[in-house]
Amino acid sequence: MAGRIRVVVAKPGLDGHDRGAKVVARALRDAGMEVVYTGLHQTPEQIVETALQEDADAVGLSVLSGAHMTLFARVVQLLAERGAEDVVLFGGGIVPDEDLPALAEMGVAKIFTPGATTTEIVDWVTEHVGQQPERV
Repeated sequence: MAGRIRVVVAKPGLDGHDRGAKVVARALRDAGMEVVYTGLHQTPEQIVETALQEDADAVGLSVLSGAHMTLFARVVQLLAERGAEDVVLFGGGIVPDEDLPALAEMGVAKIFTPGATTTEIVDWVTEHVGQQPERV
């Protein structure tokens, strides 16, 4: 891959707790990635627009509100509508284990649940996003 990995870290919906998202954003940045943190209360439309404007390789969503199925599905849909299926979508937060297979089926590459370390997240992004082909 040419250049550094570009990641948009976002907090969709009404959840106002962003400490974890900020910690992950900083860990990714400290690992040498370019990171754009969108801030709180972003709509899926705003997140996808940011990803496209920033030419992001990946989008990481932090969802603690319980609306993960709806929010991830909408981001997947919008990325597809905009022809950006190559953007790797991952996330973290309070997501029940029974929802993980459905999220994977809809196109979410990875969900980090409570207890995941920043090293684990950085390593996963480096391995899975770093293998994306160079864009023309």
